Amino acid sequence: MTQPLLSAENLTLERAHKTVLDNISLDINAGQIITLIGPNGCGKSTLIKVLLGLEQIDSGTIQRQPKLRVGYMPQKLNLDQRLPLNVDGFLKLAKGANKDNIQYWLERLNITQLRQQSVHDLSGGEWQRVLLARALLLKPQLLVLDEPVQGVDVQGQMELYQLIPQLRDELGCAVLMVSHDLHLVMAATDEVICLNGHVCCSGHPDKVSVDPAYLDLFGQRPAIAHYTHHHDHHHCLDGHIEADGSHKEHSHD
Repeated sequence: MTQPLLSAENLTLERAHKTVLDNISLDINAGQIITLIGPNGCGKSTLIKVLLGLEQIDSGTIQRQPKLRVGYMPQKLNLDQRLPLNVDGFLKLAKGANKDNIQYWLERLNITQLRQQSVHDLSGGEWQRVLLARALLLKPQLLVLDEPVQGVDVQGQMELYQLIPQLRDELGCAVLMVSHDLHLVMAATDEVICLNGHVCCSGHPDKVSVDPAYLDLFGQRPAIAHYTHHHDHHHCLDGHIEADGSHKEHSHD
């Protein structure tokens, strides 16, 4: 049996006498897409940081495959506004970056036109794509995405969630991501873990969406439809529609 890329058992973390993570266990296997959902403050981002070794746990164990390559897209990355830095320069700072793979991922994510643009002038959707490119430069075995659609409109969110399984297939990696909306990510995830300090429920998204613990946290939702998005027009990067009607996928925020 293939060993998990990462295995965590009985993780517990307390802060200021409050239990933030309570006895959490999970395995992440190659090729698997796992989505963490839960209300604000439930410990999703903290769990990711613990799994990546960015925060220490009080008890429990974490085992990672030796030399595991992890691409991490944080929820926020604040850069000094006084620092003159364009997208190309920002990506060159990433581990594993070189001219060729920067060019590849800019093209793959449809953001080549941003290469010389200041990182301080990017829209929310553009910045998220740049952060994703940065995470992909390492050719990760595990891609970790903390709120990857933050600041992105609904159309851009759907396109990004459609892209994630493609990246998984292309790289053969596992994906661990945080999301607030199960119903938007359903078509792009294999397993859902619903957190509220502890694991409330987990499993396939169809199962979790009707679990009483999930409904207690989020309430009843409308019937779920797995989206299928077809382009019958051409979006420019800023989101407006060009008149030529060409069928292409483009990033927009």
